[in-house]
Amino acid sequence: MRKFLTELRGKTVMTNDGQIIGSIENFVVDTTTGGIAHVLVTPNEDVEPRLFQTDASGRLVLPFKSMRAVKDVVVMELGK
Repeated sequence: MRKFLTELRGKTVMTNDGQIIGSIENFVVDTTTGGIAHVLVTPNEDVEPRLFQTDASGRLVLPFKSMRAVKDVVVMELGK
């Protein structure tokens, strides 16, 4: 299934192991390959941001490997 990136903004992000970490705010695209490099996520209150890389706005910078949409939740496999 194909989705526009704008359709994924605001969706809840869950890891493969079922941890809900926040909601998608934006994406970082590699302009050389055209692929998604990182997903910028606004963290949930119960997520410890120090466990993740963050940007100057406090968003989690999650390395992107793959994702699948399941209704209103996006399940992400985090890259390294």
